[in-house]
Amino acid sequence: MMTIDPGSRSGTERPVTYIRFDGWLAHVENAFNLIAAFSILALMLLAVVQVFGRLFLNLPVPGFIDITEQAMAIFAFAGVAYCQRVGGHIRMEIVLGKLSGRTLYLLEMLGVIVIAFTVALLIWGSWYHFGRSWGIGDSTMDIRLPTWPSKLVIPVALSLLFLRLLMQAYGYARLVADPTREAIAVPVIEDVEEHARHEIEEAFGDDETNEGGSK
Repeated sequence: MMTIDPGSRSGTERPVTYIRFDGWLAHVENAFNLIAAFSILALMLLAVVQVFGRLFLNLPVPGFIDITEQAMAIFAFAGVAYCQRVGGHIRMEIVLGKLSGRTLYLLEMLGVIVIAFTVALLIWGSWYHFGRSWGIGDSTMDIRLPTWPSKLVIPVALSLLFLRLLMQAYGYARLVADPTREAIAVPVIEDVEEHARHEIEEAFGDDETNEGGSK
């Protein structure tokens, strides 16, 4: 899967508002993804301290289970919009891989709209649970960590995903209207050779790949 970088095309190919919003959204998604990655790293280091402290000093980390439970919401949801942008979610392309043109883009758009509707319901439900946790002062069993921060992460991250889905629905709508347009900011199906080439470009950079191709 590949996502076209909105910053790599000329500004005359799409509306200016679309470029700016997509670029701003991508920066926020990148930041959330980094937060998720750092939360995983921090939890791994904390687990190392927990194991060594328990084995050698008989001093386990207080509330380790509580901290782990609260951190799960961060690394499980914070990177979900980024993953949607780059087409990293598992997809069933047995049927879609055989389609092309307006039919493919129409089905992709309908799928994104259905997902956006589902995510909207999840936002409503998770926001309700956040408000309930805030109102009753809910906390963990061991060290009494408040649970509302982790519950707030979920509707915020899902709202970011919702905006990305709306952006992709708009991108597919452009292609449904005119299939000859260039795909902008939407995942596109690649064959094996194209996928391998883009992985090489991401690993070594476009300049080195172009140099190697010109030799």
